[in-house]
Amino acid sequence: MNAAPPADPTAAADLEARRADLVAHLLAHSVRTGDFVLKSGKPTTWFIDSKQTACRPDGILLVADVALALLPDDITAIGGLTAGADPVAFGIAAVAATRGRELRSFSIRKEAKDHGVTGRLAGALQEGDRVAIVEDTVTRGSSPMEAAAVVRELGAEPVLIMPIVDRGGSCGALAEAEGIRFLPLVTAPDLGFAYEG
Repeated sequence: MNAAPPADPTAAADLEARRADLVAHLLAHSVRTGDFVLKSGKPTTWFIDSKQTACRPDGILLVADVALALLPDDITAIGGLTAGADPVAFGIAAVAATRGRELRSFSIRKEAKDHGVTGRLAGALQEGDRVAIVEDTVTRGSSPMEAAAVVRELGAEPVLIMPIVDRGGSCGALAEAEGIRFLPLVTAPDLGFAYEG
């Protein structure tokens, strides 16, 4: 796990308890076992649809609890590539607001709109923002890296990639090559599975 626990032992223990609850929720609602084929064409015996956690009220609260405990204070905006990032970014930003923390949220469209002025951007990202790129699940890491590139084009700085689940184990190297910190909330090994990229 790339997540650095808080220095305060009580806060660190609380974070680990919340992360354990998130793992349990993912196992109950998002993980399926059987015979599946990934988008890459590779066969696998397990599949995860983290939206099944992110789109449930108790699930997004767990996601937000863990994410907000780890999110650096200088992050001003949160978002990523639609649709994997949408419930994650909007949910975390909403929960943050109830705790007195302002995070603007946004979504990056897969293609630019042919009208309006925002192109691929939908939401409140501003030039100069320090950004956490979120995603429900990363396997190869192409979606968050695409979102990071668009964020840079829009004049903001992607400083962190934070998926709910790192399934593939390869996104961290891609992020590091771009100077972006990679901080998954949960990894495939946390769920009892090997990485499958």
